[in-house]
Amino acid sequence: MTDDEGVLAGHLQELRRGTVVVACLAGLRTPDYGYALLESLARGGFEVDANTLYPLLRRLEKQGLLTAEWNTEESRPRKFYRTSPAGESVLAALRADWRSLDAAITDLA
Repeated sequence: MTDDEGVLAGHLQELRRGTVVVACLAGLRTPDYGYALLESLARGGFEVDANTLYPLLRRLEKQGLLTAEWNTEESRPRKFYRTSPAGESVLAALRADWRSLDAAITDLA
């Protein structure tokens, strides 16, 4: 990897780190568990490492932006997450800000 590629990779990682909350809140508007969310984000072109996702899910739950329930009906218990009403409000605000930032950057060009 060249120095330029390394610099770009670092900036891309920072950009994604800043948007993973939006992706999780949007992706969990219907209940799902962590591994399934990882897969659906990856299918959508948004790769997230499990070591990043699981602590984030716990933090968003603690903040009240996600609700969580254990499903023990299957052979392996799974914790299902869903965007809470507070999470929906935060998601709407983050999306609006994202659009505003995108428009401002577009206007600079």
